[in-house]
Amino acid sequence: MTGAGFVRARRPEQKEQRREAILAAARELGAESGVRNVTLGGVAQAVGLAKSNVVRYFGTREEIFLELAAAGWQEWGLAVEARLRAETGAETGGEKGTEPGAEGRRTRTAAALAETLDERPFFCDLLSHTATTLEHNISLEAARSFKYAAHGVVLRLGPLVSAACPELSDSEGSELVQAAAALAGTLYPVASPSPVLAELYEADPELAAACPRMLPTLRRAVSALAVGLPALRDSGT
Repeated sequence: MTGAGFVRARRPEQKEQRREAILAAARELGAESGVRNVTLGGVAQAVGLAKSNVVRYFGTREEIFLELAAAGWQEWGLAVEARLRAETGAETGGEKGTEPGAEGRRTRTAAALAETLDERPFFCDLLSHTATTLEHNISLEAARSFKYAAHGVVLRLGPLVSAACPELSDSEGSELVQAAAALAGTLYPVASPSPVLAELYEADPELAAACPRMLPTLRRAVSALAVGLPALRDSGT
């Protein structure tokens, strides 16, 4: 994070550097203290700017974090793609008779989605705030840019998921990807309790049992969806 003041950005490359500095500061602050606790003033202070200068680049605090969420979708998509391609490639090159069955393929695919999400807590935090906060108080262009970014990842990963798990169609693969991200956004704040709740759980094991663990819960939920989607298709629902 930089606290040094900038000279006025005049050239396009200077303006782009300023935008990147604002995004980097917001990312660092969000990773340190949680997205909900970061203010526009805090971001401005971190980059040595007045709030009025920050809004020249991003109209609102929400637009800053929505752009970070779009970048998070792209980065997660690349990680899932690499994981699935590596695993299906290893399967193709393996010895005959060692290929996993349907259950093994579903487990492997669910693990790829869940584990790559669990490895990205800041992205999960952004997901938890997207619909409730970050998609509000933004411009139409910011909303369009984010939705195209996220939707593009979902559509790109769908066929890769169905290739790794042939029981699923391409559209069901995309549905599984979208559901995994939604579940991660829902689970993350519950599995990452506030200091007060953490103290409560430490003092009361019975209540602590009600706090889900992020990765195993997400992996089981995505696995259940992978099983259920073909069944729903076959039943016509």
